[in-house]
Amino acid sequence: MAKAIHSMIRVLDEARSLDFYHRAFGLDVADRLDFENFTLVYLSNSESSFELELTVNKGQSDPYDLGNGYGHFAVLVEDLEAEHARFVAGGLNPRKIVEFAPDGELVGKFFFVADPDGYEIEVLQRGGRFK
Repeated sequence: MAKAIHSMIRVLDEARSLDFYHRAFGLDVADRLDFENFTLVYLSNSESSFELELTVNKGQSDPYDLGNGYGHFAVLVEDLEAEHARFVAGGLNPRKIVEFAPDGELVGKFFFVADPDGYEIEVLQRGGRFK
């Protein structure tokens, strides 16, 4: 059986991305591997062993084209309203909270926020199938 260990995104400004992911999700640098043409920065927190890998390509000056294939990265929180308020107060510009109940039964409650490179992150209320 396979074990999911990380997801990778390309970022333009390492410091700006580190600040965002720390302030938004409490992710800190678990490891940093510096190579001639790129740097890999692995972020994690105590909630999970899963890591977010930031790839910083040296010499990249133009924003990345996210295209139409990227979906989103998702995280769980205990108190969605409190997290949303914290994001607002921190200037992280979250979108509104949504209750997703297509057949009248609540599937999930969430909001989205975009990181400095435009990657979408879904912040979900812990509960139901989202444990």
